[in-house]
Amino acid sequence: MTGSVTTRASQHIGSSVLRPDGPPKVRGEFAFSSDLWAESMLWAAIVRSPHAHARIRSIDLSGALAIAGVRAIVTQDDVPGAKQYGLEHQDQPVFATDVVRYHGEAICAIAADHPETARRAAQAVVVDYEPLEPLVDAEAAITAAPIHPDGNVIRHLVIRHGDQPAQFAGAQSTGVEPAGVKPAGTGGVTIEGTYEVGMQDQAFLGPESGLAVPDHDGAGVELRVSTQWLHSDMWQTAACLGLPEAKVRLVLAGVGGAFGAREDVSMHVHLCLLALRTGRPVKIVYSRLESFLGHVHRHPAVLWYRHHATSEGILTRVECRMVFDGGAYASSSGAVIANAACFGLGPYRIPSAHVDAWAVRTNNPPCGAMRGFGAVQTCFAHESQMDRLAAACGLAPIEIRRRNAIRTGDVCITGQVLDGTAPVVELLDALAAAPLPADNRASDDLMSRPGGAGRTADPHHIQRGVGIGLGWKNLLFSEGFDDFSTARCTLEHGHLSIKSAGAEVGQGLVTIVGQIARTVFDWPDDGSPVELETADTTIGSAGSTSASRQTWMSGGAVKLACEAVLARVFGEVAAACGVAVSALSIRSGRVVSLDGSVDVSVADVGGGVRISETVEHRHRPTFPLDGDGQGDAHVSWAFSAHRAVVDVDADLGLVKVVELTTVQDTGTVLNPRHVVGQIEGGSAQGLGLAVMEEIVLDQGRVRNPSFTDYLIATALDMPPVHIAYLHTEPERGAPFGAKGVGEPPTISSTPAIVAAIRDATALALPRVPVRPQDIALARRPAP
Repeated sequence: MTGSVTTRASQHIGSSVLRPDGPPKVRGEFAFSSDLWAESMLWAAIVRSPHAHARIRSIDLSGALAIAGVRAIVTQDDVPGAKQYGLEHQDQPVFATDVVRYHGEAICAIAADHPETARRAAQAVVVDYEPLEPLVDAEAAITAAPIHPDGNVIRHLVIRHGDQPAQFAGAQSTGVEPAGVKPAGTGGVTIEGTYEVGMQDQAFLGPESGLAVPDHDGAGVELRVSTQWLHSDMWQTAACLGLPEAKVRLVLAGVGGAFGAREDVSMHVHLCLLALRTGRPVKIVYSRLESFLGHVHRHPAVLWYRHHATSEGILTRVECRMVFDGGAYASSSGAVIANAACFGLGPYRIPSAHVDAWAVRTNNPPCGAMRGFGAVQTCFAHESQMDRLAAACGLAPIEIRRRNAIRTGDVCITGQVLDGTAPVVELLDALAAAPLPADNRASDDLMSRPGGAGRTADPHHIQRGVGIGLGWKNLLFSEGFDDFSTARCTLEHGHLSIKSAGAEVGQGLVTIVGQIARTVFDWPDDGSPVELETADTTIGSAGSTSASRQTWMSGGAVKLACEAVLARVFGEVAAACGVAVSALSIRSGRVVSLDGSVDVSVADVGGGVRISETVEHRHRPTFPLDGDGQGDAHVSWAFSAHRAVVDVDADLGLVKVVELTTVQDTGTVLNPRHVVGQIEGGSAQGLGLAVMEEIVLDQGRVRNPSFTDYLIATALDMPPVHIAYLHTEPERGAPFGAKGVGEPPTISSTPAIVAAIRDATALALPRVPVRPQDIALARRPAP
């Protein structure tokens, strides 16, 4: 486009435009996927394994089929196409047949006239299991007998950067390096530690649900489902159904939260099989227990680090070995472990590094995407190490980070030059300048104390601690993945509409898309609204709502599509009025010329003919990592820093997070209210991982699949969150220079909170979540 665009405030970029789905959600009028309904609808239920590992001797369906109202039961024998699916590797069976590999794996699916009938029929299915010893230790899985035909190791990645001591050069480690091995000439201070991160659940409020509607001729099916990536679901589902992709249409239903767990296929194939078998619409809504069993979780991890530095605290070398438990199937574990390895040493200048990273299969529940995607686990570990290194060097925690902070133009441990904005020092300086909260430990307000209304903590037992955390992560997909997003802009009779398959999961894409379109067309606030059409697979893929990518990728596609339509508008006006395109601009939805001779409403251009453009937006190319973990694998990077203030009653193991202060690198802020919401929400999930959230496993079986026993942070657990974001240089390639903001706050909040607990208790606390017994029963150093 060669004409010019002027921007205005209010509904345009840079303003806190209200969400169009906000009022109906507040009023309870918004239709989530669990609210779907169709005429003659059946209900589905899924039979799941009670074992983490077992051989299936037989499946008896006769009792279930004898129940009145049961219309169909499907097993693996009824899958007409591909028998397995998966995000990165098609390694997960639609239904288990010979063996089950995790607690909750699907055995068969049932359709009945009523949901209670379907549930009773599921209980009537008799499966004869031979329980097997489950493999639940991720470290042992590396060398154990395989539990899957593809083996136990999903991905093993080694990164070698800089000069390598003899015992590391050219070697691929298979175990934690001996504690006594200290490479020569690597500095005066060495800090070594092992850290552990428990399994966290995404814990979205709307459990999985969907509705499959067969075509009238039975040759196709429409699936309405809450998801993060419509096209990935469609590709996998069509393959399993043995149908052309054009015959399997997916429509985005209202999503009640996601955070990564809706990237994977869950009930999709089951519903479609039942709908095609019965010729009737089939719906399912998971119970909360089933939701815990039916989706992936955050990978548990064990991480060993050894940091070398000069006596002044300058890093000279870091060695790391990390083992991520991927559970029974691969899901996105290959990409998760790549992120963990690439960003596992923190946003620091490190001249020499060796990273040995493993993602393995076990008989624990499958793990995959969750907000922060590999960087959450490693940030807890590398920040714990940096605090210990600061203490050993006699430096303040912020100072040792400032001395080692990575900067634009530095080389990452993957050999890639960090050519985007990297305001790490600025983040730390802003954090240091933020005032600390008043000390109110002696307050009579019981809710301000650890333990809250239980009045279990006395003021003289409460210790205050302060800690910081610094995190980073890539934005967008990496390692050569063909990452693109499609969008269509249509202008007809002055009405502007946008079509995209981008999934709105609560992050605000539905608002940003309208803001971008209004900004490109300088649309007046009193003009007709910008319509966002239903997201479905009748348009090209928008990729996943993950990796902090939708504003950049789908927002970029919308911007390009709008600019393409505007370019045609300028061309129409230029031809009709006999002026050069370069002399035209858009102002308040009108095409005007610099000399005032042209002033045409966009609605009148070409007699109101329909102008539509569909575009694909791609970011710059990336490349797979080589055998040494080197390569230009990433597009952009985002950084965040948190400071936490906590009060702790160490005798009782109670923790109260008093305040969180955070500074984040956001690039251009497109919607300030959205940014605040993302940072507050991400910080809440980081707090949950720090002190309460963990799926408890017993030999692979989930012991706490409910919100009674799996605790998540509520409004009463959240402290005031003071937020600042840096107005850095616009990020190149991004629409209006905006960076994604959804994941970084989850990354740096957890280590900051745990660092503050350590500051209050002087305990090592090498594991998250920090449980009351980890504090109350620990041997504390003498005062």
